[in-house]
Amino acid sequence: MNTTLATLATAHATSSTTDGTLGVVGAALLVGLLLAYALLVLGALISALGSPLTGGMKLVWIIFVFIAPFIGSICWFLAGKRNAYASPYLRR
Repeated sequence: MNTTLATLATAHATSSTTDGTLGVVGAALLVGLLLAYALLVLGALISALGSPLTGGMKLVWIIFVFIAPFIGSICWFLAGKRNAYASPYLRR
Protein backbone atom coordinates (compact mmCIF):
# COMPACT_ATOMS: atom_id res chain seq x y z
CA MET A 1 0.00 0.00 0.00
CA ASN A 2 2.81 2.40 0.88
CA THR A 3 4.51 1.70 -2.45
CA THR A 4 1.35 2.69 -4.32
CA LEU A 5 1.07 5.96 -2.41
CA ALA A 6 4.73 6.74 -3.07
CA THR A 7 4.27 6.00 -6.77
CA LEU A 8 1.22 8.26 -6.94
CA ALA A 9 3.03 11.05 -5.08
CA THR A 10 6.00 10.80 -7.46
CA ALA A 11 3.71 10.81 -10.49
CA HIS A 12 1.87 13.85 -9.16
CA ALA A 13 5.13 15.70 -8.46
CA THR A 14 6.38 14.92 -11.96
CA SER A 15 3.16 16.12 -13.60
CA SER A 16 3.23 19.32 -11.53
CA THR A 17 6.76 20.04 -12.77
CA THR A 18 5.70 19.38 -16.34
CA ASP A 19 2.65 21.64 -15.97
CA GLY A 20 4.89 24.42 -14.63
CA THR A 21 7.21 24.07 -17.61
CA LEU A 22 4.32 24.14 -20.04
CA GLY A 23 3.03 27.23 -18.31
CA VAL A 24 6.31 29.06 -18.92
CA VAL A 25 6.50 27.86 -22.52
CA GLY A 26 2.85 28.78 -23.07
CA ALA A 27 3.39 32.23 -21.60
CA ALA A 28 6.47 32.78 -23.77
CA LEU A 29 4.50 31.66 -26.83
CA LEU A 30 1.64 34.00 -25.96
CA VAL A 31 4.01 36.94 -25.49
CA GLY A 32 5.67 36.12 -28.81
CA LEU A 33 2.35 35.98 -30.63
CA LEU A 34 1.18 39.25 -29.08
CA LEU A 35 4.44 40.93 -30.06
CA ALA A 36 4.12 39.64 -33.64
CA TYR A 37 0.51 40.88 -33.76
CA ALA A 38 1.50 44.33 -32.49
CA LEU A 39 4.36 44.55 -35.00
CA LEU A 40 2.02 43.54 -37.84
CA VAL A 41 -0.49 46.27 -36.97
CA LEU A 42 2.21 48.89 -36.36
CA GLY A 43 3.93 47.95 -39.62
CA ALA A 44 0.68 48.29 -41.54
CA LEU A 45 0.00 51.71 -40.03
CA ILE A 46 3.51 52.99 -40.79
CA SER A 47 3.42 51.55 -44.29
CA ALA A 48 0.01 53.09 -45.03
CA LEU A 49 1.13 56.47 -43.74
CA GLY A 50 4.26 56.36 -45.91
CA SER A 51 2.44 55.27 -49.05
CA PRO A 52 1.88 57.63 -52.00
CA LEU A 53 -1.90 57.49 -51.56
CA THR A 54 -3.94 60.65 -51.17
CA GLY A 55 -4.93 61.77 -47.69
CA GLY A 56 -8.46 60.40 -47.98
CA MET A 57 -7.36 56.91 -48.95
CA LYS A 58 -4.70 56.87 -46.24
CA LEU A 59 -7.39 57.75 -43.73
CA VAL A 60 -9.62 54.94 -45.01
CA TRP A 61 -6.83 52.38 -44.65
CA ILE A 62 -5.83 53.63 -41.20
CA ILE A 63 -9.43 53.44 -39.99
CA PHE A 64 -9.74 49.95 -41.47
CA VAL A 65 -6.59 48.83 -39.64
CA PHE A 66 -7.89 50.30 -36.36
CA ILE A 67 -11.38 48.79 -36.67
CA ALA A 68 -10.21 45.32 -37.73
CA PRO A 69 -6.50 45.21 -36.81
CA PHE A 70 -5.60 41.70 -37.97
CA ILE A 71 -7.74 41.57 -41.12
CA GLY A 72 -7.03 45.22 -41.95
CA SER A 73 -3.28 44.72 -41.68
CA ILE A 74 -3.32 41.58 -43.79
CA CYS A 75 -5.50 43.29 -46.42
CA TRP A 76 -3.16 46.29 -46.50
CA PHE A 77 -0.10 44.13 -47.13
CA LEU A 78 -1.85 41.87 -49.67
CA ALA A 79 -3.86 44.40 -51.65
CA GLY A 80 -3.58 47.99 -50.48
CA LYS A 81 0.17 48.38 -50.59
CA ARG A 82 0.45 46.80 -54.02
CA ASN A 83 -2.33 48.98 -55.42
CA ALA A 84 -0.94 52.12 -53.78
CA TYR A 85 2.34 51.81 -55.62
CA ALA A 86 0.81 50.56 -58.89
CA SER A 87 -1.99 53.10 -59.18
CA PRO A 88 -2.00 54.83 -62.59
CA TYR A 89 -3.49 57.96 -60.99
CA LEU A 90 -0.34 58.60 -59.01
CA ARG A 91 1.99 58.53 -62.03
CA ARG A 92 2.27 61.92 -63.67
